[in-house]
Amino acid sequence: MCSEMMSNKTKALFFDIDGTLLSEKTGEVPESAKLAVKEARSKGHLVFINTGRVYPHTWQIRSEIEVDGCLCGCGTYVLAEGRVLYYYHIPRERGIRIKKDIDECGLDGALEGVEGCYFHRTISRMPQVEELKAALRESGCAGRYDWEDDCYDFSKFYLASDGNSRCMELFGRLKDIEVIDRGDGYYECVPRGHSKATAMDQVLKHYGISKDDAYVFGDSSNDLSMFQYATNCVLMGQHSEVLVPYATFETKDVEEDGIAYAMKELGII
Repeated sequence: MCSEMMSNKTKALFFDIDGTLLSEKTGEVPESAKLAVKEARSKGHLVFINTGRVYPHTWQIRSEIEVDGCLCGCGTYVLAEGRVLYYYHIPRERGIRIKKDIDECGLDGALEGVEGCYFHRTISRMPQVEELKAALRESGCAGRYDWEDDCYDFSKFYLASDGNSRCMELFGRLKDIEVIDRGDGYYECVPRGHSKATAMDQVLKHYGISKDDAYVFGDSSNDLSMFQYATNCVLMGQHSEVLVPYATFETKDVEEDGIAYAMKELGII
C-alpha cells in the first residue's frame, strides 16, 4: 500500500520484541527501527509492545524506544499510557498445584509475574534452564522469591524439557492452560482466554480504533493469535512458518532494517 493511499486516521502498531524489534543475533534494537517508531509516533500513530515477556522483562526495550503502552505476558497484563487496563494472575492455590505438577512430571523453567520471574533455588539438571536463569538474573527481572516459596503470584510460565520429562502427562493436567510449543523442547504456557490477540482487542476498544487501522509485526509462534486476529500482518524475514498463511506483508530480517522497510512500504512513515 502506497503512502498516498493511506488514510490520515490514527494507526495502532503492535510489535513483538524478540526477532522483531530486538535482534536475537546482536541483542540490540537497530537504529533504523528506533527512528521509524519515533517518526510513526510523531505522525500521531500509537505504538505498543505486544510480547510474551512479562513487564519486568521489557525494561531494555522501554529504555530504548518510547511507546504508548506495553501488552505483556501474552495478554495477561495490559498497560497503556501509564494506566493498567488489565491484569490477570493465576489464583494462588492453582499456582501451587501447577508447580507441583511441573516438578512431578520432570520439567523445569521459570514462573513469570508482574513483579519478576521465579525459578528453583537448586541447580537444574537441564543446562538450558540454568542459562535461562542466568539471563533473567542478568536482565534484572529475577523475583524476590524462589520457585519453592508460596507467597507470590505468577501469570504464565516458560518450561524446558528433556528425555526424562513427561510432557504429555503434564499438559493433561493443565486443562486451564494454553501450551505453545516453541520448539526444541520449550513450551510457553499461558492461562486460557489470554493471548496477544485479547490484549490487542482491549487496546483497540479502549482507543476506539478499528482493526483495519491496526498493524501487527511478528516472527514467532506466540505471535499466531495476533496474526489470526489482525487485518494487517507484517511478517519478519526470518519467521515461524505457522504465521505465513496470515501474513499480508513480508519484510526483511530485523538486522536488515526490516521494521523501517515495512513501515515505509506500507505508508505508515
